[in-house]
Amino acid sequence: MATPVVDIHTHVVPKDWPRLEGVPWLRLDTEREAMIMVGENEFRAIGAQCWDSFTRLTDMADDGVDIQVISPTPVFFCYDRPPQLAAKVSRIFNDLTLALAQGAEEHLIAFCQVPLQDPDLACEELDRARANGHAGVEIGNHVGDADLDDEKIVQFLQHCAATDTPVFVHPWDMTGSPRLNRWMAQWLTGMPAETHLSILALILGGVFDRIPPTLRICFAHGGGSFPFWLGRAENAWHKRNDVVRGASQYPPSHYVNRFMVDTVVFDPPALRLLVDVMGEDRVMLGSDYPYPLGERPAGQVVRSSEFLSAAQREKLLGGNALRFLGDHRRPLDSQS
Repeated sequence: MATPVVDIHTHVVPKDWPRLEGVPWLRLDTEREAMIMVGENEFRAIGAQCWDSFTRLTDMADDGVDIQVISPTPVFFCYDRPPQLAAKVSRIFNDLTLALAQGAEEHLIAFCQVPLQDPDLACEELDRARANGHAGVEIGNHVGDADLDDEKIVQFLQHCAATDTPVFVHPWDMTGSPRLNRWMAQWLTGMPAETHLSILALILGGVFDRIPPTLRICFAHGGGSFPFWLGRAENAWHKRNDVVRGASQYPPSHYVNRFMVDTVVFDPPALRLLVDVMGEDRVMLGSDYPYPLGERPAGQVVRSSEFLSAAQREKLLGGNALRFLGDHRRPLDSQS
């Protein structure tokens, strides 16, 4: 039996998302068109692909994708809101996501969101969501000025390791400036830089030395700019150890096998670099469906990359993702 094709990086927005004070909301323009609103400002136009499972399943069939991991759209994280409000938002969003996947659980695997600014509430919501059917969790790459080596976030990641929960890290809330307010520069340069910084935080901040290797964690968008600049980080660790070495016991290259990345890099030369740096077992298909900067058909760059062997292509298209997801159909409370 052929290995299923798994898209690890897709997003949802429930159509019946309620309007809550101080929280992004959904303006329904037509039966199949809506606008994500932040206050009274338009944030992003979306379509039925975000909430209609039949549309998603049809697109998946067209792209040759068997399984999608469906994760929140990061603007709804609400990390900058009071923790109790963020917890409420997470509960509602998570329950609506499961409802979206209902009847198609073989093909749509839900990842939850949590109020990451409060580790106790985050762990509580993760456990509730896992018990209800979520297979993993999507988190943003930072909370305000706190990166992934912040003690509160490390506490949550330790809980994910203890509960065998896969973690998908997505950049969000990029720094703005007049220089970044054109050409979608926040998305074209800010997102890769944000992801790069947060991988360095786990490495140079010593988090991977403190969290067991059982933690399954994946970074979106090919790990941002990290794979291209690993050599620079390695050189700095050795040459300026008084500044760069920080809390990590080993140089950055030692930790490459501690995390995974997706394939949202769009062309074969970039994918070749990614596989060379990360290894063929650490790269998984991702598309960023259904947003305009995503890849359609999903998996196109993997299928068109002639440098990949058949066995490598099978790993990238699904085998690695199945290992990352683990036995997602088993409820949390039945795990030993």
